[in-house]
Formats: sequence, C-alpha cells, structure tokens
Amino acid sequence: MTSIKAYGAQSEDAGVAPLQIDRREPRPDDVAIRIDYCGICHTDIHFVHNDWGRTVYPVVPGHEIVGTVTSVGSEVSGFKPGDRVGVGCLVDSCRSCEACDDGLEQYCLEGFTATYNGEDRHDGSVTYGGYSESVVVSDRFVLRMPESLDAAAAAPLLCAGITTYSPLKHFGVGKGHRIAVVGMGGLGHMGIKFARALGAEVTLFTRSEGKREEAIRQGAHDVVISTDPEQMEAVANRFDFILDTVPVQHDLNPYVNALKHDGTLILVGLLEPVEPPLDAGAVVFRRRALAGSLIGGLPETQEMLDFCAEHDIACDIEMLDIAKINEAYERMQRSDVRYRFVIDMQTLSANDVDA
Repeated sequence: MTSIKAYGAQSEDAGVAPLQIDRREPRPDDVAIRIDYCGICHTDIHFVHNDWGRTVYPVVPGHEIVGTVTSVGSEVSGFKPGDRVGVGCLVDSCRSCEACDDGLEQYCLEGFTATYNGEDRHDGSVTYGGYSESVVVSDRFVLRMPESLDAAAAAPLLCAGITTYSPLKHFGVGKGHRIAVVGMGGLGHMGIKFARALGAEVTLFTRSEGKREEAIRQGAHDVVISTDPEQMEAVANRFDFILDTVPVQHDLNPYVNALKHDGTLILVGLLEPVEPPLDAGAVVFRRRALAGSLIGGLPETQEMLDFCAEHDIACDIEMLDIAKINEAYERMQRSDVRYRFVIDMQTLSANDVDA
C-alpha cells in the first residue's frame, strides 16, 4: 500500500478537508495514474452529505479524472508511462454478464464498482476517488484522452459528457430531428452541444429568459420559457426527443405534451418520486415513450471522447484550487458556476495534508 494526499469527508457534517489515504500496489492488469485534473459533480456533494444514506466514511469523491500514466502492470499492453488518460464513474464490473459483454458496464447485472464509495471486487475495500494525488485502475476501465482535447476541460466529459452523449446516440438523434433539452447546467449545456453536432434542431427549455443568449451561444436554435403557458402551447406535439437533465423533482407532463406522437422523453436525473403524477393518457394517446439513461459504458465513453476531439467540443469550466472545495460546493448548490468546476490537482501539493 502507498499513502498519498487526498481531500475527503470524515462525516456528513464535517465538510471536505485534507486527509491521507492508501492506494493499492498495481496488479498485473492495472494502470497507475498521477491525477492532473478532477471535475466536481453534484453527485460528489450528495455523497459528502450522505443525502442518499449510503456513504461510507471517509469518502474521497471525484469521478471525472484526467491524468498521466506513471506505470503499468505486466499484463497491460494498451497504455504506457506518459500517456494522458481518463477515468470516469466506473472502475470495475463483473466483466462477464450480458451487459458487460455488450460494453455496457454501467448496467452490469451484478452492479458496477463506482470510482469512489464502491467496493473493490478483489479485497472488499472501499474505493477512493479523484480528489487525490493518484489512482490505480484496471486497464479495462481507463480511457485514452485525445491529445487535441484540453485536459482540464475534458475532465467533466467523463460524467456530464457521457451522461448526455449516451442517450442521444442510443436513441439515434440526428439530422432531421427536433430535440429539446430541459435545463442548462453542467449536463444541459453538454446536451445542447452534442445534439447540435449530431445535426438535430435544438431547443432549450428553461425557466429563465436570461439564459436565452447563452443558450444560443452554446448551440441552441431556439429557447422556450417553460413557465410561460403560451410558449409551451406553441410547441405542443413538436419534438421527436426531449432530454431532461434536471436532477430534482419537477412536473414532467408539460414536456410529455411537447412530444410528437412516437416521441421520447429521456430522463438522466433521478426524480423519485415523480410529482405530480405522470398523465398516462398523454402517453398512451400519442404512443409517446418515457425512457431513462445512466452514464455510459467504456466503449461508448471512448467514442464520446473521440467525437469531442473531432467536433472541438469541451465542457465550459471554472478552474479551482482544492483548498476552496467547500466554497465551490456552496456555489454549486446555488447554481453559481458555468458550468463545471475542475480542480487543478497541482494545488493539492501546495496545501498541507496531514493524516
């Protein structure tokens, strides 16, 4: 085991602070990675605060990791020291079920191993994430980062990017389709960029008129104020797809009514329970569909990174000194970031980290 510097939470009300953690020695199929940048996802806040009741403390968040390979195990042939790589939300799965065989490790029938707060399948230890100096990951779960991508701006692609790219590709969004994106935060602005690059006509649903200009800059063709009944009536039965990126409870029925017949409303946020209840009649009488999507598997995530390199797509970010992590969490909860924070992990070395 190797002791390294990290930032994490010791309890649900302690905040994020310096600590020491142990990383395993590399196994034959492992890649050892120096972490250069780590994005901050809203999921990190939920785990730090134990909002979902399943946090194992201490927790070291971070699943949007970009770094540099420092060494590889004896069985690794696809990576070498000096390579720039990424690690996303998954670091293992059963590797043998139908979903894993299809490259859909996020739907592993035995459950995937999360990058942090997961259980290592080899020794039962708790996984620690990217708010740390380094990480050791099986080569199957390491991604090649295209050299043309800005390393810092690429970090959130490993969660926000794949979460929006995967459903657009799975459902075949492309030229000739009309798609609306609900919400323009970290996920929503990526959904706009991807849908536009795929050739679709893109509309943003937002509650704020002030986001119109920014949405157009991101690539939207139109903006609809979702709290305006007249604007919503004007787009009834219009869209082939709606990508709903809002992670809190909200009324889905106005968006269902905005779908064409055979249209699909895709959820990438957890809204349970759905309130108010879904109007089944609006679904049945237009043969509309309600679907969900969870991040993406490793092959699709690599495809997404290569797509971003080809189309010059990156996340809009604000760089962060790790010492200001708790301030960043507070700002995120106020939606005061455009659109993702990324930690410069060199600042970890500049801060005092004691056990």
